[in-house]
Amino acid sequence: MELEIGGTILSFGGIITGLATFIIIGGFHPIVIKAEYYFGTRCWWVFLVSGIAFAVLSLFIENSVASTIVGVVAFSCLWSILELFEQKKRVEKGWFPANPKKKR
Repeated sequence: MELEIGGTILSFGGIITGLATFIIIGGFHPIVIKAEYYFGTRCWWVFLVSGIAFAVLSLFIENSVASTIVGVVAFSCLWSILELFEQKKRVEKGWFPANPKKKR
């Protein structure tokens, strides 16, 4: 992922990884909010299994940019476990709406 312009080599790996990380982290915010709203904290294991699976998958990807992006997804899944429990506290404080169909 390099481009040569006037004798200067531009490498886009960092930009691609940074943009992907920004999008992935931004995408996980609403996922955690919706997961807590519909399932509560009992779905934490889904994030754990997904995180482990993506981490293992990243070990087998030869392309360093793709491997890094999959690794970011892995650790975003794992970080979401903490955020899921934090989201529960935010709902209890009234900062986010509680699901009226769910027992609290």
